[in-house]
Amino acid sequence: MISRVADHCFWFGRYIERSESTARMLAQAASFALDAELAPAQVWRPIVVVSGEEDEFLARVAEGDEEHPAWGDGELVQRFMVWDTTNGVSLASSIAGARWNARSIREVLSLDAWEVTNELHLWFGDAAQQYATSRDEFYRHVRRSTQLSLGLLRSTMLHDEPLDFMWLGVLLERVSQTARMLDVHHHAFTQMRSHELVETSLWISLLRALSGQEAFMKRVTQRVSSELVARFLIAEDAFPRSIAYCVHSAHDRLAHIRPPEAHDLPGGQSLERLRVLDTWVADRSKEPFPSVHDLLTHVVDEVHAICGTLGRELLGMT
Repeated sequence: MISRVADHCFWFGRYIERSESTARMLAQAASFALDAELAPAQVWRPIVVVSGEEDEFLARVAEGDEEHPAWGDGELVQRFMVWDTTNGVSLASSIAGARWNARSIREVLSLDAWEVTNELHLWFGDAAQQYATSRDEFYRHVRRSTQLSLGLLRSTMLHDEPLDFMWLGVLLERVSQTARMLDVHHHAFTQMRSHELVETSLWISLLRALSGQEAFMKRVTQRVSSELVARFLIAEDAFPRSIAYCVHSAHDRLAHIRPPEAHDLPGGQSLERLRVLDTWVADRSKEPFPSVHDLLTHVVDEVHAICGTLGRELLGMT
């Protein structure tokens, strides 16, 4: 498999997962803004921070002012995260990126997955009216289309190298999204002094934003707390959005692409870094977390480094 095709497969997976995650975060924040006893900036600023575009938003939208009302303006934040094409992680950029990469790998992508991705791209181009009149349905449509695309990849494609690279992209993007979201919200929520009911609703909203509320309730029988939510999202190896599950699955995917015993093939450094991270997360999961922030920062930094190593070793990036 040539590196150009592998690169497009990898980024197709990342863009599809990023679109789904962004739509889910925005939908949950829009709902939460109506119910929670929080200042608007406490609801909307984390969305920008999690996306990694805080500096760009500060420079372009908040006019360089840390206390600018734009941080708490849900409409401005949503416009920035949905329609702004100069924002590399907006829905507009992510959906366009997914479609462009899908078109570049039509020879390996299944027809069903291509059609769903292309239909989402075409729908998005004419969705301004629905965005204005039915915001919740707008986000739901993006989530359903991306989830359908992810499901079709698994059910209509050969389970060989192209799918391995796509799913490797999905899993590494998912690790980063989960770690960033948990880090930002865990820090904000644990610093707040609020009523027990408000605190519980905050943690449930975080679980919903990661599609984990039902799974958490089935697994954990105690009262919702910061420690239990953090441990579930980090260490629950049966939940497909937890850090432990995604890191372990990403290692398995890369090991399928580049077996550990194949010393003559590129990708060894990336595989070893993923193995070390997988072992490190598993070891941390067996003991109390001394610092959730430090743990999550390490995960985000390592995933970023692994993606860079993958680019140099396997995806033809310089």
